Amino acid sequence: MNSVNSAILDPTIGWTILAIFSVIWVFLGWFWGRKAQELDEYVLAGRKVGIALGTATAMATWVTSNTTMTAPELAYRMGVWGMLGYSLGSVGLLLFAPLARRIRRLMPFGYTSGDFVRLRYGRTAWYVFLVISLVYGLGWLVSMGMAGGKLINALTGIEYIYGMSVILVICVGYTLLGGFRAVIGTDFIQAILILTGLVVIAYLAIDKIGFDEIHESVTRERPELLNLLMPAAIMFLFNNLLFGVGEIFHSNVWWSRAFAFREDVGFKAYFTAGIFWAPIPIVAGFIALAAPAMDVNVPAADMVGPLVSSEILGVTGAVLVLIMVFSALSSSLDSLLAATSILLVEDIYRRHLRPKAAPGELRSATRWTILGLGILTWIVSALQLGTLAQVLHFTGAFVASTIWPIAAGLFWKRTNTVGAVLGMALGSLAGIIAYHMIGFYVAALTGAAVSMALVLVSTWLWPQDYDWDRLCEAHPGEEQTA
Repeated sequence: MNSVNSAILDPTIGWTILAIFSVIWVFLGWFWGRKAQELDEYVLAGRKVGIALGTATAMATWVTSNTTMTAPELAYRMGVWGMLGYSLGSVGLLLFAPLARRIRRLMPFGYTSGDFVRLRYGRTAWYVFLVISLVYGLGWLVSMGMAGGKLINALTGIEYIYGMSVILVICVGYTLLGGFRAVIGTDFIQAILILTGLVVIAYLAIDKIGFDEIHESVTRERPELLNLLMPAAIMFLFNNLLFGVGEIFHSNVWWSRAFAFREDVGFKAYFTAGIFWAPIPIVAGFIALAAPAMDVNVPAADMVGPLVSSEILGVTGAVLVLIMVFSALSSSLDSLLAATSILLVEDIYRRHLRPKAAPGELRSATRWTILGLGILTWIVSALQLGTLAQVLHFTGAFVASTIWPIAAGLFWKRTNTVGAVLGMALGSLAGIIAYHMIGFYVAALTGAAVSMALVLVSTWLWPQDYDWDRLCEAHPGEEQTA
């Protein structure tokens, strides 16, 4: 862990920047949340989000701290394929575009991805899916909490526990105040800050060092990073593609946006976001390849991004990196807090504990759930159970197993229910085994392969029929507005 003496920024500057942006986000959360009194307004922004905000919130949410910090880590460990492989996460956004349009059409009253699995496959599949979603949600929350603490420590010398705490408290605070309206509003601003920061950093890095010097230093000191035949890196390439697709296909973060967008917006927003997102991990990962040329001491691989950027650009660069990644952290943490809270409230609280709960009670329960998730994330993040990549990719075994059950269930009327359940359960199990016995870079690949085989074979041998009208189940209070 970096000390105050090795940090680029003085802790006072760090605290000042954090304080300024914290006040801005909390104020905006309160401002945009004033009209979010109804349940639909609070959790889905009234289902009327347009193309500009839709594209911005999709892209900003996917530009997480994992993008801006794990992409450099993977480039530092796996070279060219590391950063290119991470950029294939854009495929998930692109492929979800037609799914978003179909989701909005089939489920006009839907709230969560769990609603779809329950109505499409039944309660057993629903329970398996909820376990997968909650494991993934907590893993993503923790990875971002850790990233916040590590980033602030690396740049300012502020202790990990304090930096991590500030990030979580601020995101929980403005999400509580404004709900989904605050999430998409701040996402728009955060997307602009992130893109501006990346463009400036990439331009100044290339201008100061140059491609030739970076290539020569990497060839001399870390030649394996330029090896395009590195087996682990090639497996990671395909593993990360499937991991990204699984993350988006199953996660309520993306389903909630499909429900919140206007019916004609989903496809355009996700497709545009995917196009704009693709270069971002390449730019972020490229920075790590400058480490040998700069002779930067990298105590931990998941800190290489901010350390190299700060070394190249000095105090100004460190400030820029801190603002950019703070925005990336906020744009993802708030989205995940909002989406996971409504998943817990809708699929567990209402469906199992309070089936007759009124919309006002559900809104209150959502606020308490956001607070509880923030506390749980703080506790687990404080333990630092692994690096960012390890924490994140452990969940790959789970989410990749949902790709085929989700996609087939949305488009094929004859998808076999038992095959979908076994695909999610046995696919997750196989992926976990591969994670421990081989490595994190094959977990999602294995889970997706097993799940695909089970779904396709069971549907081919024992096709079933399904009535799409069953997905139009209305939520309490929605019947009057339909």
